[in-house]
Amino acid sequence: QVQLVESGGGLVQAGGSLRLSCAASGRTFGTYAMGWFRQAPGKEREFVAAVGWSGGNTYYAHSVKGRFRISRDNAKDTVYLQMNSLKPEDTAVYYCAASTVLGIRTLKNEYGYWGQGTQVTVFS
Repeated sequence: QVQLVESGGGLVQAGGSLRLSCAASGRTFGTYAMGWFRQAPGKEREFVAAVGWSGGNTYYAHSVKGRFRISRDNAKDTVYLQMNSLKPEDTAVYYCAASTVLGIRTLKNEYGYWGQGTQVTVFS
């Protein structure tokens, strides 16, 4: 069992940056693959980025590649999402998720643990 708590969301002008954090507690954080998803009003929750257990492997949705960066600090039981060059279409609730499945995971049903979400709003 692992509990996830996101923070760092907020209101930002287009072109700006935000850094989301996700603090984990419970079982050994370093054994989980981690991911970030987002859900805009009226839309399905979609994959944003994922990182393997060691932090060495990452994968991004096409829409954020080159602008967002996922990383993790296993010593702090925390995963981060650095978001740069933000656009209004990035507005959504962002969720952190943990998976016990090995490797990079991009599907919602591969993640068994979810945080409560943090709102990111980008205005033009």
